[in-house]
Amino acid sequence: MAPRRGLFITLEGGEGVGKSTQQGLLLKRLRQEGVKALGSREPGATALGVELRAVLMDLGGEAPCQEAELLLYLADRAQHVRQVLLPALEGGAVVVCDRFADSSEVYQGRVRGMGWRRVRELNRWVCGDLWPDLTLVLDLDPDLGLRRVHQRQGDLGLSPDRLESEGLAFHLAVRQGFLEQAVAEPARIKVVPAARPPERVAQEVWGLVAPLVRAWQQARG
Repeated sequence: MAPRRGLFITLEGGEGVGKSTQQGLLLKRLRQEGVKALGSREPGATALGVELRAVLMDLGGEAPCQEAELLLYLADRAQHVRQVLLPALEGGAVVVCDRFADSSEVYQGRVRGMGWRRVRELNRWVCGDLWPDLTLVLDLDPDLGLRRVHQRQGDLGLSPDRLESEGLAFHLAVRQGFLEQAVAEPARIKVVPAARPPERVAQEVWGLVAPLVRAWQQARG
């Protein structure tokens, strides 16, 4: 890691695991520690990404085939990396991103059956040298996660999106896929149980993030 480059932390997991909540709590803690921090997400962090997200999440429109689905996510990622992530990291920020490359490797690679290694090659092509310094997988029983999603969407007067509307078997496979990612890359990917109250989850998240931030700050001098 170049001394003046920022840190790139990603939050992963299935539907309803609390990624957005934990992102907000982590950004708040980083800023309390005096760290320049930026939150982002996929898909939808750029103007182009907003359009792509609408296509990917719309339950009422034409469903993309699995190859098209993957390519749409990769197009969003390519724009995101160059327009948002690289400038922020080159500016010395800690970036906390809600979903990144591991989501494609799980959803399209492992669950859709396209092969996570093939998706990894495409991710590397799209991302170049950018890769997460730390990935936190928030792990939760998919049945509970989906109940959280339906309650949240109901409270907002919204319907579940295309991925949220997949059957339980799909979401069980997603959970297993993320756990397999973590086993394959234990140095980078850490699993955090997410069924506990958000504040307790946030404590464990900070326990994993803080040593990395301290080492990064020391390297910067």
